[in-house]
Amino acid sequence: MPAIVNSVEKGSIAEELEIVSGDEILSIDDTKMQDMIDYNFMCKSDFLTLEIKKQSGEIEVIEIEKDFDEDLGIVFESAVFDRVKPCLNHCIFCFVDQQPKGLRDTLYVKDDDYRLSYLQGTYITLTNLTEVDKERIKRMRLGPFYVSVHTTNPELRVKMLKNPNAGKALENLNWFRKNKIPFHAQIVLCPGYNDGKELDRTLSDLAKLKNTVLSTAIVPVGVTQFRKEQIKQVDKKCAVQTLDIALKYKRVCCSDEFFLLAERDIPPAKYYGNFCQLEDGVGAIRLLLEDFKNYTLPKKISKQFKISFACGYAAEYPITQICNKLNKIKNLTATVNPVKSNYWGQNITVSGLITTDDLIRTVKNLETDLVIIPSVMLRPYTEEFLDGKTLSFVKEKTGKNFFVINDIYSMKEVIDLVYTK
Repeated sequence: MPAIVNSVEKGSIAEELEIVSGDEILSIDDTKMQDMIDYNFMCKSDFLTLEIKKQSGEIEVIEIEKDFDEDLGIVFESAVFDRVKPCLNHCIFCFVDQQPKGLRDTLYVKDDDYRLSYLQGTYITLTNLTEVDKERIKRMRLGPFYVSVHTTNPELRVKMLKNPNAGKALENLNWFRKNKIPFHAQIVLCPGYNDGKELDRTLSDLAKLKNTVLSTAIVPVGVTQFRKEQIKQVDKKCAVQTLDIALKYKRVCCSDEFFLLAERDIPPAKYYGNFCQLEDGVGAIRLLLEDFKNYTLPKKISKQFKISFACGYAAEYPITQICNKLNKIKNLTATVNPVKSNYWGQNITVSGLITTDDLIRTVKNLETDLVIIPSVMLRPYTEEFLDGKTLSFVKEKTGKNFFVINDIYSMKEVIDLVYTK
């Protein structure tokens, strides 16, 4: 994909130069760009020569004088301007491979691109990392990266990823350490494969890489009813064992689901350090509960008002704690209504995978003034669910009013809403 402009920031240099959506940046200082890494690097200058192809097809060359660190204010359609490096693995636990047809096209894309890992925090397996890639990473001092390690046992990793190159993981991670390239590690725990002694081995190997490993997150495998290859789920016994093994190592955190399955308390904030892998559900509950402590609640509101939180079962615990406190406000009634996933199967409990039919079934008969949902249910910057239907469709089918929380780790928007009642 070429460097197509999606939008420009208000008051920016790009707006002043009348760069608009649909324009293509051909080069900076006569050099073509591969990706946003090149763009950010080339923009670190007092003087630039920008070559632009306008929507009309006209080519413009613009000389720019600016502060060294001043950004041009261009937002691109994609972070990479050439071909995204595809995933060449066939992991036994791959979520993309166990999705049915009919969902958004973007949900079927499998990338394994170190550039997206650096720029956007996506996870890579390093199975398609070339010597050219390594040279660029080393030369530009890129990092940190997010690496799906899963296991450091070469034979087991080849088996789990179904890729002969997968066995080179520890070799690549040692190269990271040698060149002082930091990374965050992820382990998708699959019972019967990389748990127990194999998990202990992996964490021991990662510990030898010392500070090169900024954090390690352990998450349970997700199993849907569409999976063709049978794989065990993490149960209470496995969760307890995993938590006990992880506690032996520094900077290793288990996702919230392990604590819920093991029926153990969610750890204090210090357990999660800098909350480096929140997107993997590592510390999300604790961060939400800690955030809620920061707000002063009113003693009452002026009239009766009912709110209902619709979320995945994984979020039921913290939202219940929050509702218990909100219900102390006179005239306010708050309930949590977890959405059972008939679409994916009951084992899928995250809010981001809720479909419209399941949401409609859950809320249509609720007696409530407002249904509150997290923005992770929707495609970014849209009202579209993963099944392609919209929030407007859900409103029409349920007759309910909805309020979307944009920050899933904060209740500020909800508290502000309560104060208006």
